Amino acid sequence: MVPTYECFNRCSYCNFRAEPGQSAWLTLEQADRQLRELHDRGVIEVLILSGEVHPHSWRRSDWFQRIYKLADLALSLGFLPHTNVGPLSYEEMAQLKAVNVSMGLMLEQMTPALLSTVHRHAPSKVPALRLQQLQWAGELRIPFTTGLLLGIGETESDRIETLETIAQVHRQWGHIQEVILQPHCPGSTQAWQGDAFPNENLATVVKLARQILPAEITLQIPPNLIADRQQLWRCLQAGARDLGGIGPKDEVNPDYPHPHDAALADWLQAVGWRLIPRLPVYPAYDAWLSPHLRARVQAWRDRLST
Repeated sequence: MVPTYECFNRCSYCNFRAEPGQSAWLTLEQADRQLRELHDRGVIEVLILSGEVHPHSWRRSDWFQRIYKLADLALSLGFLPHTNVGPLSYEEMAQLKAVNVSMGLMLEQMTPALLSTVHRHAPSKVPALRLQQLQWAGELRIPFTTGLLLGIGETESDRIETLETIAQVHRQWGHIQEVILQPHCPGSTQAWQGDAFPNENLATVVKLARQILPAEITLQIPPNLIADRQQLWRCLQAGARDLGGIGPKDEVNPDYPHPHDAALADWLQAVGWRLIPRLPVYPAYDAWLSPHLRARVQAWRDRLST
């Protein structure tokens, strides 16, 4: 669910954003219709993914309230919300915790070198700012997902630094559920002419991440961005254990549709793996949730166990 595509950042590899003022905001009435259409279709998680309104914009409060109300609406209709809308203030994160079972933000890469290239016009991609979000999420006891964007100009040592940073934050707070390893795949609307991250190199990064990150952090890879099933199998062999949300559209990579879950499950079974649905919050973090959210989560756990 996308509250708005407008974003004040201009990441040159982005295929998601619209110029500020050029993307209508999703209304609660529209969202209600969208969500009701998902009933009885096995949908558990509602990902709320938004472009960013500048923190000093006069519309920031309205934007944040829209996100809060969308999450609350999803909850009221029986879904479990997970919000990823860019850097937030400490107070905004604390408020959203009340209506989300988990949240997320891609760290992408810790190197400041990208601020001179693909992030030159992206103020919220300052590494220290995004790292602060991970730290605040830990302080607030928010089950969290983060990740790396691969192939945007970083070096191998940059990837190691980013993974070590995530590991350090998790050792302090214990709140990182998953780390996404997302290869750059060129889209039809991006400005940057960079190449795709080679699929054959992804398993090496998975293995590296598995060596650096604590064992309890799950590694996620997006199957729609891995064209070669043999390379997907190699990533599983290297330690990846999650394939992310499989839905009708990948909003961040719209040129790369998700595989159908049944077809993916058949292929996985053929190579010795099982595709098992999960909730957007892992069982180890249920105790961090409010009684209201915990009851909603338990209802889903009971439903999946029958």
